[in-house]
Amino acid sequence: MRRLAKKTIFNIRPYVPGKPIEEVKRELGLTRVIKLASNENPFGPSPQALRAVVKALKQVNRYPDSGCYHLRRMLSHRLRVAPQQLVFGNGSDEIIVLAVRAFVREGDEVVVAKPSFLIYEIASRIAGARVKAVALKDFCYDLQAMKRAVTPRTRIVFLGNPDNPSGKYLTQRQVEDFLKGLHKNVLVFMDEAYYEYVRARDYVDSVQLLKAYKNIIIARTFSKMYGLAGLRIGYGIADEEVIDCLNRLREPFNVNSLAQTAAVACLNDQSYYRNVGLKVDRQRRWLYDNLRNLGLKYVESYTNFVLIDMQTDASRVARRLLKKGVIVRDMRPWGLKNYIRVTIGTEPENRKFLKALKEI
Repeated sequence: MRRLAKKTIFNIRPYVPGKPIEEVKRELGLTRVIKLASNENPFGPSPQALRAVVKALKQVNRYPDSGCYHLRRMLSHRLRVAPQQLVFGNGSDEIIVLAVRAFVREGDEVVVAKPSFLIYEIASRIAGARVKAVALKDFCYDLQAMKRAVTPRTRIVFLGNPDNPSGKYLTQRQVEDFLKGLHKNVLVFMDEAYYEYVRARDYVDSVQLLKAYKNIIIARTFSKMYGLAGLRIGYGIADEEVIDCLNRLREPFNVNSLAQTAAVACLNDQSYYRNVGLKVDRQRRWLYDNLRNLGLKYVESYTNFVLIDMQTDASRVARRLLKKGVIVRDMRPWGLKNYIRVTIGTEPENRKFLKALKEI
């Protein structure tokens, strides 16, 4: 049957997610395993969100609201955008895939940073696009080089802000300078999956930029800060014409009813998530201090993960940590052969990671 499949799907390496905790327990016969590989919120969703989900379970025999009415109204009010400027997806990953399906044809070009979130490249290659990867500069986006890479065949430029796996962010000035002079037919996809973790004052206000630039798509998620990774819900913000294109491709019931209910409850419990942000900040600083004491270098992050230079083969380090019940991300598939990416966990999880790291 391979001969009947699209040729472009054989040009990609499938995305490999972080190993689930239960799988590691089964494989290695371990009783206690911690997962610091997928940048999840280790504190979980707010109690208010959990109560809302339990209540909503009684209605799972019904199809969900295809238009995400209540969540759409709430986000429209909070973001000060029209309801028609919002699209909802099965995680923000789906917004990426919808954008590529809608605007990228075979033979078109897509510009990405290297390394960056792998889904940008995977979705583009499936569409038959030529992917132009521009190397990071000191783990930051080289926006000038990315702008030079744009040609008349370029359809989308992907900007992770903050980026995964570097954890670095783009400022208001950097993004405005990048947008100036860029042809309006080139879509700038701003992936803001981690934006709730950024405390920097000069972080870009991308929603405000939509007023002047109609060629921006912003994607956000409830997986990272809000702790709903298992329910899969994200959203896109863009000009109404762009959103209309994405909605024509979107499956009618792509966001389940429990995810919609939980997302509304999360937005209503901001005090809980402010506290999560403070905990992550505190644990990040603690991790930095201990990594320095071990003589290890790291990339300063504005997210809930840290990229660490192990100064040796990262795959070997990741395997040895796994045997001790600590799941981290081996960054070799991203071309960072000496790096691991570690999610900032709870205090006990971070201490277990550090103890295992010292032992190996």
